[in-house]
Amino acid sequence: MFIAMNRFRIRKGNEADFERIWRERDSHLNEMEGFVEFALLKGPEAEDHTLYASHTVWETEAHFQAWTTSDAFRKAHAGAGSSREIYLGPPQFEGFQSVQVLTRQ
Repeated sequence: MFIAMNRFRIRKGNEADFERIWRERDSHLNEMEGFVEFALLKGPEAEDHTLYASHTVWETEAHFQAWTTSDAFRKAHAGAGSSREIYLGPPQFEGFQSVQVLTRQ
């Protein structure tokens, strides 16, 4: 399993707009082989921003890499730069290989 995360620092007062953008976007993730799950996570608030993370689970890192070079990826990110004023800087990417996974039985 491979987990791809992007952290976003969203300027205070723009949280509703950021969440709406994500809810309304056409992600195309379900078109991709190896895609397992996506979640948008809302984290702690700081003085000037609220932290969010996109959390995507893939069967393998190769599946994730295929996503990043696909037409579906380009379609999903086509309007990404249209609301730059709500961000405090670019997203921070973090990728993780699973070492241990426990599930409810």
